[in-house]
Amino acid sequence: MKACAYAALSILIAWSSVCAQSDPTAKAVAAAKALLSDLDDAQRAAVKVDLTRDSRTKWSNLPNGALPFKRNGLKLSDFSPSQQEAALALVAAALSPEGYKKVIDIVNADEDLARTTASRRPGANRVRFGKAEYYIAILGEPSLSDAWMIQFGGHHLALNLTIVGAHDVLAPSHTGAQPSVYVLDGRTIRPLGNENDKAFALINALSEEQRKQAILNYRVADTVLGPGHDGEIIEPEGVRVSSFTAEQRKMLLDLIREWVGILNAPAASAKMEEIRSRLDDTYFAWSGPIDNGSPAYFRIQGPAVEIEYAPQGGSVDHIHTFYRDPTNDYGAKFIER
Repeated sequence: MKACAYAALSILIAWSSVCAQSDPTAKAVAAAKALLSDLDDAQRAAVKVDLTRDSRTKWSNLPNGALPFKRNGLKLSDFSPSQQEAALALVAAALSPEGYKKVIDIVNADEDLARTTASRRPGANRVRFGKAEYYIAILGEPSLSDAWMIQFGGHHLALNLTIVGAHDVLAPSHTGAQPSVYVLDGRTIRPLGNENDKAFALINALSEEQRKQAILNYRVADTVLGPGHDGEIIEPEGVRVSSFTAEQRKMLLDLIREWVGILNAPAASAKMEEIRSRLDDTYFAWSGPIDNGSPAYFRIQGPAVEIEYAPQGGSVDHIHTFYRDPTNDYGAKFIER
């Protein structure tokens, strides 16, 4: 990616940090309207999508060319450079600075994947990787009070942000990485490094008895909460958090925050408080070795949160994760249509 693109990214991160204390809904509405006003009629018609049960569930973690459908909205390559900046400014406006950085680290990982695999993909292969292949859509009318959504995603990223007045819901969402480690401008970047390291620290902080309960007696090779699995129920497994010490609870909440904290600060704080209030009924399950650097699956499952983390094909260089709220996916508490 060119230096000017990184400069624009730095501006966006700085801008989101400065605005972090302002009203998140007003900030997102303003950024959405700024993007729409910068588009021509055809682009605007493609980016704006009716908010329906069908449209809000149209998302995937797969790359373009491997999907049986077209994502909502337009991809970044359909925009001019200034329009791309406006699209990313909308994403930044809705998230925390840390969340936006995680998103960009995932996008840049896919850019790295595009570069390193280009020579190995025949021209007839329709699968495409890279920043240009990420889509943005606005579902419904940007509003300070009524329900609307922002969708931004592509390979290894699916943000479904429902906004209803002061309520922001990021479930369901997908964050992934391939490669899981890469070097950019001399810096080593691990988009999901915190998720990995905090999970291994937690499993190793459990007592022997707790680990016996947490580690499943069968192998889990992949996630089960991805796209197309809305409303499905998984029987809780693993160790119940009611047995955790205060320090273990703190470690678990810190791990959960890696997903919840992608949201802007007020929304993330409210969600974390909800999760904390029902922590005793939450379960932590593990499948695989407990030595950091090994391919291991884990799941966090509670009344207000479901998280899965799964190395793909046993490779720690290819990670899928999904975050859901069993009571509030797509903002179900605040919207029914």
